[in-house]
Amino acid sequence: MNRRNFSKRPPKQQAKGTLKQIETDGPHSEWLGMPDYFIHTLTVDDEQYSYLSAAEVLDVKVGDIVVFRFQVVGDSNRIDKRSLGLWIDPATYNN
Repeated sequence: MNRRNFSKRPPKQQAKGTLKQIETDGPHSEWLGMPDYFIHTLTVDDEQYSYLSAAEVLDVKVGDIVVFRFQVVGDSNRIDKRSLGLWIDPATYNN
């Protein structure tokens, strides 16, 4: 069976870096019945990324090394839901 990918969507990219700054805007509500959400603007290694979340406070803090997947949407970088996390150095990780 010959399968072709007809999707014109660009592939998702991955990034890792030191979190320099977090700015939170919100809560926002788009339509009736939609839960409130916050727009977090994260500065990672001098690049800005936007992250939409229901939580006002994120689990990461300034100075952490973070990893995530993102897409370029227009002229902005948007982090995928549930892809933002801490990077753990295996050399220093102890059980």
